[in-house]
Amino acid sequence: MNAATTLTTVQDKYRSLAPLMDERVRRRWAASEALVLGWGGITLVAQATGLSPVTIRQGIAELQDSATAAPDEAERNPRLRRPGGGRKRLSESDHTLRKDLEELVDPATRGHPQSPLRWTCKSTRNLADALAAQGHEVSHQTVARLLQEMDYSLQVNRKTKEGASHPDRNAQFEYIAQQVRSFQRRGQPVVSVDTKKKELIGDFKNGGQEWQPEGKPEEVRCKDFKDKQLGKVAPYGIYDLTANAGWVSVGIDHDTSQFATETLRRWWENMGRPVYPQAKELLVTADGGGSNGSRTRLWKVALQALADQTGLRISVCHFPPGTSKWNKIEHRLFCHITENWRGKPLVSRAVVVNLIGSTKTKAGLRIQAELDTNSYPTGIKVTAEELAAVRIKKHSFHGDWNYTITPTP
Repeated sequence: MNAATTLTTVQDKYRSLAPLMDERVRRRWAASEALVLGWGGITLVAQATGLSPVTIRQGIAELQDSATAAPDEAERNPRLRRPGGGRKRLSESDHTLRKDLEELVDPATRGHPQSPLRWTCKSTRNLADALAAQGHEVSHQTVARLLQEMDYSLQVNRKTKEGASHPDRNAQFEYIAQQVRSFQRRGQPVVSVDTKKKELIGDFKNGGQEWQPEGKPEEVRCKDFKDKQLGKVAPYGIYDLTANAGWVSVGIDHDTSQFATETLRRWWENMGRPVYPQAKELLVTADGGGSNGSRTRLWKVALQALADQTGLRISVCHFPPGTSKWNKIEHRLFCHITENWRGKPLVSRAVVVNLIGSTKTKAGLRIQAELDTNSYPTGIKVTAEELAAVRIKKHSFHGDWNYTITPTP
């Protein structure tokens, strides 16, 4: 059980028992919980109950004394304070404490943009120090208790923002779906393409956990500095939406438009043509940027060469800006590859190829992978004449995102 779960459990216990306990029982119950939790128990129980660590330590001492005392002595009832007695909570006596704490934690919404903690980690100790500088006498334990009472909790960043939404965003999604259905009804192949994150090759740490003998984790390097001999690899994937199958070329050079179209060619020769022997067309759904970007000239020139070589009419539909996560390949192919090699150091290029190629799912996904050792130089300039030679026809809806390239007669 992690610390957050334990804290919540103790809080729930205390809320249910507090109305039934007097001061002595409350003190000893908290002490008992702290002893059960072991190291750090006093601090955790103090955060959960709002009791002072000094009070809990006093309870521990009483429990230890009562365990060694004579029976008649252990039954003696020490003097109890009357209800409501004792020192008042700081939040009751210091009327501006909560307001000042809220301005420190959330300055943007609390009207205090010049908060002293604007650029500093908001730990309970830093918050306590900042409050002390404002004249409040408060400990970090009290700050933690107040934050919980104010419905604050530790949070991680959440990826939800997609940037400015294009006015034709939804219309483009609908157009892509329409095109996919049309191609599939005619028995023509539809693929989703993208480049997976580049991976370091070597005995580096890879995210995730794998079962290993107790106390014998696989040892990897402490620092993730690129190995000059092994370098990185760039897996470029092709996902067949109809056949639920994928091809991944593991490139060792740059991720360019020529690398992307060469991967398409390899998929067609090894997987596409055998499944669609009568195909005359191919629909490619792709992100709006990168090596297969809608504004990349070399992508269109390379697609023309591929169309001439395969004889296919190649249609391309790009996703709107900032919506790459909706590309099917992301959550139907790449995510399963990442799951398959979790916790395994990618010690060689062969290991990467084998792990990708052995990825399977219960839904029937199958993947073929191959190492691409070709060189793909960057900085290639496409002239206006070369671009004009591309037999491209823009669709009536958003021709900059949707177009078809036909083979040269």
